[in-house]
Amino acid sequence: MAAPDRIILGSRGSELALTQTRMVEQALRSVYPATTVEIKVIRTGGDERRKSAPRLDPKGGRKGLFTREIERELSAGRIDLAIHSAKDLPSEEPDDLEIGATLPRGKTEDVLITTEDFGLTTLPAGATIATGSIRRQRQLRWQRPDLFIVDLRGNVPTRLRKLRENKDWSGIVLARIGLERLGLEWQGEALPEDKFLSAGGQGIIAIQVRRGDETMRKAGEAIDDRATHLCLRAEREFLRLLNGDCNAPVGVRARILGDELQIRAQIFEAEPAPRTAFASGSAGKPEKIAAELMEKIHEN
Repeated sequence: MAAPDRIILGSRGSELALTQTRMVEQALRSVYPATTVEIKVIRTGGDERRKSAPRLDPKGGRKGLFTREIERELSAGRIDLAIHSAKDLPSEEPDDLEIGATLPRGKTEDVLITTEDFGLTTLPAGATIATGSIRRQRQLRWQRPDLFIVDLRGNVPTRLRKLRENKDWSGIVLARIGLERLGLEWQGEALPEDKFLSAGGQGIIAIQVRRGDETMRKAGEAIDDRATHLCLRAEREFLRLLNGDCNAPVGVRARILGDELQIRAQIFEAEPAPRTAFASGSAGKPEKIAAELMEKIHEN
């Protein structure tokens, strides 16, 4: 199949979203040097709500607040590929769209950014920590029930600014990958992933394509990182089976070692401690392993 003459990428307009979309642009240019690659910025419902109301959906974007309008542009053919932070995508996809590719996964851990030289275990009793993620709030309360936790909204630079401005805050929790992709310096520590399991899709740039568009499907395949894509399939299938838009905070993380895919999950419900489970199997069967993980977590 001949190289496409032009590819239009759809992206949110935040600094991080555009940085990630430029990563896709560079990857496409490396395999299609003669193709014109353009970026179209699309305002999403989540962007509009951030301007008009400080509180977003507590489910952390899983209802498509930051993806729906981009998907509509893709369905309508006004863009060729939609670029998303994978953790923002609902676990159920529109019938006419699919994730056609992923770039290699970045670091998945969350980090505690502090105003002084503190770590999670050395924070003073009653210290104030800010995060907008219900999952991170429950993980913090599980590990440090004495902390005072407040809400935090905005893009990455805005959250860092709020930490500087709120003198009574001791720290905030963010995804490490956003800081690194923006080249931002920070003081603090990476939180242990055995306790602070990341959200499904964290660290992954997902490239969405129209079903049946063979030209764009091939373009996605040309830059797809297979290991990352298999892990994302497993994590999304687990969330789909769980009904990932439910209110229960969930962490789920898959990784591939050799020919084996391993996946862990953490679900916070009524008790302070989460229910957890682990499953593994052939890397070529991510959905089957996700189903086994679901069975195991219901047994715990």
